[in-house]
Amino acid sequence: MQNRRDFLKQASLLAAGGMLAPQLLSSCGGGSSTAAAGSGKHIGLQLYSLREMVKDDGIEKVIEAVSKMGYTHVEAASYDNGLVYGMKPADFKKLVNDNGMKCTSAHVNQSYSKENEAEVMMWWDKCTEAHNELGVKYMVMPMLTINNNTTMDDMKNYCDYLTAIGLKTAAASIQFGYHNHAFEFETVIDGKMVYDIMLDTVSKNHVFFQMDVYWVMMGGQNPAKYLAERPSQFKAIHIKDEKEIGASGLMNYQPIFEQMKANNVKDWYVEVEQYTNNNPQESVKQSYDYLAKADYVY
Repeated sequence: MQNRRDFLKQASLLAAGGMLAPQLLSSCGGGSSTAAAGSGKHIGLQLYSLREMVKDDGIEKVIEAVSKMGYTHVEAASYDNGLVYGMKPADFKKLVNDNGMKCTSAHVNQSYSKENEAEVMMWWDKCTEAHNELGVKYMVMPMLTINNNTTMDDMKNYCDYLTAIGLKTAAASIQFGYHNHAFEFETVIDGKMVYDIMLDTVSKNHVFFQMDVYWVMMGGQNPAKYLAERPSQFKAIHIKDEKEIGASGLMNYQPIFEQMKANNVKDWYVEVEQYTNNNPQESVKQSYDYLAKADYVY
């Protein structure tokens, strides 16, 4: 089973000449009727976790299943040319709302270079318009193409690009963020980790960071420490493990959640990339149950 990082790497190879990896990813907002009684906790799900089920059964059945598990909100992962999971924004919003949930965030990305900057920014205009219709709180870029050949000038260009997008989304009252993997901690430029370069260089008023706690740990860093040191820059979180949440024994979630709560982080999302028994739906339900039972989860 291909994990999300490998999937995104492959996508970047298909981006003809772009500085950034293309990725068609997105989401929504609302709330109403058919959700099963849940834990009373604000547990969200990144829908990429059920990507194969989306392909096989359709997004309607996925949203229904996620609602019955007890999740209260979702983050979408399929935006293309004004559509979310192939649906008009208002229709997808209604689908989520009718199942008693809210779609509060979306992962979206587009290939970029200086040569096609005007075209890319027009793409972001349309993307922002669609997500404004959906009512999302956040739009999040899932990754950048960064490697050992990336220079400090490249990083400054990337950060300027992120800031420019953030200015566009802010006009629609949507906050724009960046989602990390492990390579932002493994790649060092001029003696400084790429992640720290980004945190220091973007406009803090227009770009936030969606911390993926598993990838921070895999990058050799402490998620709770980052949250404590830069509380204003992390507005949404991905709760993740090697497979199902809590199954690997690698992650100590309690100090992470305690710091999230201290920082008043309101939005966080489970993401499951791999599955012990090759059963995505069961893995996503197992992850919900683990967090629902944990006293420190809010």
